[in-house]
Amino acid sequence: MSILAILSLRVRETVRGVWREAARFTVVGALAFVMDNGGYNLLVFGFPGGDAGPMSAAPIQASVVATGSATGFSWLGNRYWVYRHRRRAEVAQELALFLFINIVGIVITAGTVFLSRHLIGLDSALSDNAARIFGWVVATLFRFLTYRRYVFVTP
Repeated sequence: MSILAILSLRVRETVRGVWREAARFTVVGALAFVMDNGGYNLLVFGFPGGDAGPMSAAPIQASVVATGSATGFSWLGNRYWVYRHRRRAEVAQELALFLFINIVGIVITAGTVFLSRHLIGLDSALSDNAARIFGWVVATLFRFLTYRRYVFVTP
């Protein structure tokens, strides 16, 4: 077999592996997204047609609480499903890196709500959710790249 054929096979296998990880990462991320945004909306806006949520006066803190809860779910899903073949033997080190990266992600997501509310002056459910979705997309790209590079590394 020629070197070009061998190289082509290796590239194809690598791309296939990354796509598999990306698909699983997307499933875990989608579930975490539902937990995050659903939790945020319940905390700030309450149930549809009901009173305001228990954290209606603290939307930034509600964003942190909702994202933090989804982060716990995400770590379990990523560690035991998405990157099960790449997880570290040192669980504490892996968790510390994961949490650090997710704190940066929480700051990105909460930061978009802060910008929307305090710099632009928008405070509706639509504007909060648009800001959170934008922040979530940026934070998700950041997380995917850093998980692969720094958190879940091949032993």
